[in-house]
Amino acid sequence: MSTAQLTSKSAAAIDKARAEGRAALIGYLPAGYPDVEQTIAAGIALAENGADLIEIGIPYSDPVMDGPVIQAATTEALAKGFHVRQVFDVVAGITSKTDAAVLVMTYWNPVVRMGVDEFSRRLAEAGGAGLITPDLIPDEASEWFEASDKYALDRVFLVAPSSTPERMKRTVDASRGFVYAVSIMGVTGARTSVSSAAKDVVTAAHQAGAERVCVGLGVSTAAQVREIAAYAEGVIVGTALVAAIRDGGVAAVADLTRDLSAGLAREVA
Repeated sequence: MSTAQLTSKSAAAIDKARAEGRAALIGYLPAGYPDVEQTIAAGIALAENGADLIEIGIPYSDPVMDGPVIQAATTEALAKGFHVRQVFDVVAGITSKTDAAVLVMTYWNPVVRMGVDEFSRRLAEAGGAGLITPDLIPDEASEWFEASDKYALDRVFLVAPSSTPERMKRTVDASRGFVYAVSIMGVTGARTSVSSAAKDVVTAAHQAGAERVCVGLGVSTAAQVREIAAYAEGVIVGTALVAAIRDGGVAAVADLTRDLSAGLAREVA
């Protein structure tokens, strides 16, 4: 496990941002939307315009966490014939052109269907940093613990306003790279303001021992990024970027990423 900890790509990216006096920006894109080539191009654009880490989501037929914008995108990708194995092409396409840490965000069923070891091996070979697993809890992740240690992959679990102190501690201890703090109880989607619960979740995760906590769900503007950057190590943006590629293609993703990154610097008191 020590080797995997030493080679955490996510931790290195977040720590680099912290050394520069800012929070890390994490951008989400669904694989295969509008197509595989444009997902790769958008991922590269993210990295070139201020994103430190990139989440690539695997389209899934029964999402429990995705809001309407992301659901529509993943439904379209599936309708066009996207296959899980193509996520490795997306990851490799981005990691071959950028230094950003690239994680795959996926519900657990597609990983199990391919085989946890097989999926992990192919992700590592593609240059991926690890997995974000919204519907997997540490209690049921023994096979993932083994594979993630074997292939030096980060394992990012989620905590929420509803997490008990015991659950928070267990999740923090199980995570590697960073802990994903869900700012609201609900599904993804751009919102006009950041939930007041976000800071409380981050504080609880820090108190449980987390060194790096990144906040997602509902972040869409530079002002919201700035608000979260004051207390979290990273800020995750998804829906706004998916809407950008839907409405304006890769160029719109680049423009929005530049705008969002302007909020990353921590203001000196």
